[in-house]
Parts: sequence; structure tokens; C-alpha cells
Amino acid sequence: MQMYKVFLNQKPLILTTSVVENTNTTPLIHSKFSNSAIIIKALKSKKTKCVYYYHSDSEKLMKHLKKHFPIIEAAGGMVKNNTEEFLLIYRNGKWDLPKGHLGKKEMIVDGAIREVIEETGVSDLISKSILPTTYHIYKKNGQYKLKKTYWFLMSTKYKGKLEPQLQENIEKAVWKNQSQINNLMNNMYSNIKVLFNFYFDKNSTDLGTKAL
Repeated sequence: MQMYKVFLNQKPLILTTSVVENTNTTPLIHSKFSNSAIIIKALKSKKTKCVYYYHSDSEKLMKHLKKHFPIIEAAGGMVKNNTEEFLLIYRNGKWDLPKGHLGKKEMIVDGAIREVIEETGVSDLISKSILPTTYHIYKKNGQYKLKKTYWFLMSTKYKGKLEPQLQENIEKAVWKNQSQINNLMNNMYSNIKVLFNFYFDKNSTDLGTKAL
């Protein structure tokens, strides 16, 4: 069973409790016999399309991954307005959703709302439901880390000017409808595409989102 996709850039490390075929393009790494160097090398290889990370026990699978990569927690929001538009930011050449690191002892949902306000200037936010948590690996100060981001669906009646947080390298903060977002997905981080696809598809599945 596949559990999570952890992205390095646009390539997924797929956490699985099922044994899959080990190939040159889809290598299988047993978490018990892995380390960060093995995982990063496999993800960076031009030959691989994705990398499977396996253990039969889901708890041990995640435990091994966290042992190799320090966890950094963040929170953010998918904000929807009264005209069925969603709030996007443009940062480092990619379309993204507002998010940021949690403060010490800060409640997760409070941190998510704070980050959305700080990065976009929007206000009057109401947290409606919980979206899937995403994971990605990134390098900072010479060390690879695992960012765990909690996401919330939010609503707002705000009609004022959006103010992108320039000091966080955010060039734009804009409202886009579903059709426009679909057209932007080729230039969007994989985790963000996962969130939007989940939300847009939820009405045709039995998954939905988790109410607060």
C-alpha cells in the first residue's frame, strides 16, 4: 500500500508497505538498510522516474525516514473567496500556496492563518477544513531536511488589495479560478498540484476533507 509521496524537487519518493519491482527507473529502497545519501542519490539520478521506500510496517517506515532527515514543521492555506477563486503566490519561478514555519508552541491552524496573512495581505480568514499533509525534502545550510506541511482549506470575504511579502521572495499574490489553476500546473510545485487535484476531485470520491 502506498502511503505518502515525499518530493525532492519534482521527483517523488513513494513510501510503501508493499514490495514492488525494483527497476533502474523505479528503484526500491528498503528503509531498514538505507541512509540519506542512498535516498538522495537515487532521487537525483537522471535514470529514475520515482523511488520506492519500503517497510512492511508503516510506523517503522516513517520512523526510518525521520531518522535520516530532520523534520521541519510548517503550515499553510488554500484560500477560497466568494467568487470561487483561490489565492496563489508566485515565488522562485513557481506557483505556490502561502505557507511558513510554525512558531514555538504555536497552534498549527493559528500558524497557517498567520502565514497566509503575512505572505499575501489577505484578512478575514476562516479555517473550514483540514487538507492532506504534504512532505518534501530540501537542502539548507548544507543539510537535507524533511519539511512536513499541514494544510487547511480557508474562506474569506476579503476584497482588498493583495500585498505579496517581498522579503520572502514572493513576487505576486493573485486570485485564480479552477480553470486558470489547471493551466498553471505545469509550473507548480508537485505538492501543490497534489493538493489542488485532491480538492478538485474530492466531490467525485468518498474522501472529502476533514472538518475542523
